[in-house]
Amino acid sequence: MIKVLVVDDSALIRNLLGEIIKNENDMQLVGAAPDAYVAKKMVKDFSPDVITLDIEMPKVDGLRFLDVLMKARPTPVVMISTLTEAGADATIRSLELGAVDFVPKPKLGVVQGIEDYRELILSKIRMAARSKVRQQKPAQAAKCTTKLSYSSTEKIIAIGASTGGTEAIKAVISALPANSPAVVITQHMPPGFTKTYAQRLDACSQLKVVEAKGDERLLPGHGYLAPGDKHMEIIRSGADYRIRLSDGPRVSGHKPSVDVMFTSLVEAAGSNVVASLLTGMGKDGADGLLALKQKGAFTICQNEETCVVYGMPKVAVGLGAAEKVLPLEAIAQAFINQLEKMQAGSRL
Repeated sequence: MIKVLVVDDSALIRNLLGEIIKNENDMQLVGAAPDAYVAKKMVKDFSPDVITLDIEMPKVDGLRFLDVLMKARPTPVVMISTLTEAGADATIRSLELGAVDFVPKPKLGVVQGIEDYRELILSKIRMAARSKVRQQKPAQAAKCTTKLSYSSTEKIIAIGASTGGTEAIKAVISALPANSPAVVITQHMPPGFTKTYAQRLDACSQLKVVEAKGDERLLPGHGYLAPGDKHMEIIRSGADYRIRLSDGPRVSGHKPSVDVMFTSLVEAAGSNVVASLLTGMGKDGADGLLALKQKGAFTICQNEETCVVYGMPKVAVGLGAAEKVLPLEAIAQAFINQLEKMQAGSRL
């Protein structure tokens, strides 16, 4: 039985979430708090397994409450976020503070919107209950001791992730040198959030990281993040690689899909790819990573110990798709080491 605490200043939201939770056989609503002060007492009294937390609350906002909670009593938290630019920025900040995941508030009327999100909310709560809560600062990849001795337009670094991936990707990206090959990234995230997340990655990295717009030429020293409502594919255009965005159906349950990006790289770049599948729920990216490995690409999966949710990497490892299984902090250096070997081989 998953004990859930709902924290939201809106009585309507508290009632709706409460009814959704109480109707599930594997969940127990232990409380519904209107503010951080009441929530603090309920956390102490009921020791919830999962907390749903509104970012925008009076007196003490959700971010401040989350910061204190994760330091004093780490608990899996699913944020309830708005789709505004300010809401997106606060949501990304909540993930940095240790929230497991978030559910965006719908654009439609509150009642209908929450009902439409019923299955999404329930799946996030169940996933959060099985996740590893970060009790300290997120694992940071050590700065690479090897600097790339070249700037190549032929090689591509590809990264896919889902739950827990925002901080995992940041750890890898922040450790790559400025003359790294182009990096393409698919992180499961809804529209309205990926632009803000790309800006966060850009700020912590030596790379220039942007949300992909479509038809860009991949350039060394640049990172390209799939937008939240489009699949991102990499295609070969003469001597260049370019980005193609598509608005097709979900693949492996997601849009953007890691499998779509990885599969496109099989034909476009093949053995010129170094790819990694990081923390995340489900199986998206596993088949694509296997196809890349079979084409001669160098493939890495994040290990179970450093994953927030060991789902996608676990499936990939089970398929034999990973050439290496590494802790998060070792992945960037493994990329660099492999790229140097590939470059040395090309000179033989």
